[in-house]
Amino acid sequence: MIRSALMNVMTAAVIKAGRGLKRDFGEVENLQVSVKGPGDFVTAADKRAEKTLFEELSRARPGYGFLMEEGGAVEGSDKSHTWHIDPLDGTSNFLHGIPIFAVSVGLEREGQLVAGVVYNPASDEMFVAEKGQGAYFNNRRMRVSARKTLPESLVACGIPPLAGIERHARFQTELAAVMAKTGNIRRLGAAALDLAFVAAGRCDGYWERGIKPWDIAAGIVLVREAGGFVTDVDGGSDMLSRNAICAGNEAIHRQLLETLRKA
Repeated sequence: MIRSALMNVMTAAVIKAGRGLKRDFGEVENLQVSVKGPGDFVTAADKRAEKTLFEELSRARPGYGFLMEEGGAVEGSDKSHTWHIDPLDGTSNFLHGIPIFAVSVGLEREGQLVAGVVYNPASDEMFVAEKGQGAYFNNRRMRVSARKTLPESLVACGIPPLAGIERHARFQTELAAVMAKTGNIRRLGAAALDLAFVAAGRCDGYWERGIKPWDIAAGIVLVREAGGFVTDVDGGSDMLSRNAICAGNEAIHRQLLETLRKA
């Protein structure tokens, strides 16, 4: 496990936020829900978790900036550090009582992602990584899978919601191409956990378009520190600005990119 002061700060914050989410998850039927857009909901639990993360991280690292799903960008006096926060990745799962959701916190330093924590309160699974320190799952070192070909692989993806209907046709084309070459496909509904599962070797690859920086910042660090590769869907390094991602071990990442390019 990573014992740095930074990791202690990050894990303490996500555990505190996760404690509230777990309590609310147990009473999901009573949650107060407001509509944010077609097929995209935000809950009172989401907002409470983000407030907890903002307060805890601000107290521990005064001056750091924030980029948050609900609160947007908050500029700090320290221009070299930015927290990327998704307090509840997998909101639809959460609302429907499916225990696949996560708190995700990534840290960007001088334009480089340097640390990430993804925590699923429902299963008490914690995935952590810090640049140069490796990646860990509940105190055990993580490595990406060793599978070499798509036909033997399990690949995760993200499906555009109703609000992203303009991406449906492209996704269907890409899905058909990947399905024709891949052992099987999974849609978890939480991008942070998709990346955490790639880092842990549970999934061999993952791709998604229309994704936000706070969804993937922490997971990018997890995959890289677990020995994997992460790019945008064209093989570039602009995942956060292009809102698209492709990840896997070296072989699967390369084959997945090639398949997407030809779709």
